[in-house]
Amino acid sequence: MKLKFITFCLLISTMFSFAQETSQETVKEDSSLEGQFDKIYRTSTSYQAYKVISKEKFQKLKRDVLDSIKASQKLISEKENLLKIERDNVQKIQTNLSKTQLDLETATNKENSISLFGLQLSKITYNLILWGIILALTLALSYFAFKFSRSHIITKDAQSNLLEIEQEFEKHRKKSLEREQKLRRQLQDEINKQRNN
Repeated sequence: MKLKFITFCLLISTMFSFAQETSQETVKEDSSLEGQFDKIYRTSTSYQAYKVISKEKFQKLKRDVLDSIKASQKLISEKENLLKIERDNVQKIQTNLSKTQLDLETATNKENSISLFGLQLSKITYNLILWGIILALTLALSYFAFKFSRSHIITKDAQSNLLEIEQEFEKHRKKSLEREQKLRRQLQDEINKQRNN
């Protein structure tokens, strides 16, 4: 019974070790093209300096290689199409960017300038012109206000002088009239005296 048990244990341990080797081989087996070439090289038989490969394995390898080449070509074609699309997108983006930059520059120039009589002037120039005009108008207004007040004072002086002269003239006229009347009376008196004499 011990012998059967030991045999059974040995049998189970052998099966487990065999199963582990098989699973390790399947894990180690590479499905890439290089791995398939290596597997065919390992599993093929040798004849003198040559390796003999079975026709089925060769045909399977050929199919795998051609499938891999087709898949690679398809992947390359897809990548090239994607690259072309991306280049077109980059070109469109660059065109849009240059247009946007031009629009931004135009908008900035418009914002920083003001149209005056059809001329585009910068805001600084426009402000200088505007403040120059305001200053010139203020100086002109001050000059004309000064002239007006001065002429107003001169006019008042002239009016008061005219009033004084008119009063003096009126006094002189009255005196002249009185003198003339006096002289007439004297003349009349003399004429009367001469007649009476």
